[in-house]
Amino acid sequence: MFPEQLERRKLGSGPMTDRIEINPLVMHGKPVIRGTRVPVEVFLRKLGQGATLAELIDAYPRLTALDVQAALSCAADTIAHEVIIPVAS
Repeated sequence: MFPEQLERRKLGSGPMTDRIEINPLVMHGKPVIRGTRVPVEVFLRKLGQGATLAELIDAYPRLTALDVQAALSCAADTIAHEVIIPVAS
């Protein structure tokens, strides 16, 4: 299948995840804030490094607090569906 044949898709359902999209032609298919090239991963890393919501909004003025909440929701959905396979040592 060629990249132009792949359709955009949304993660999960509901108002938070309506703000997130996966498009193989944008940022190599990583989840991004809809209509931008800002990956969800950016918010997770910055929050993990101690950034505040206000700092994120200041750094990315086109985005809103709801976009950051959607990124967190996306991450939670991803982790919730992760399968961990124990490996004997």
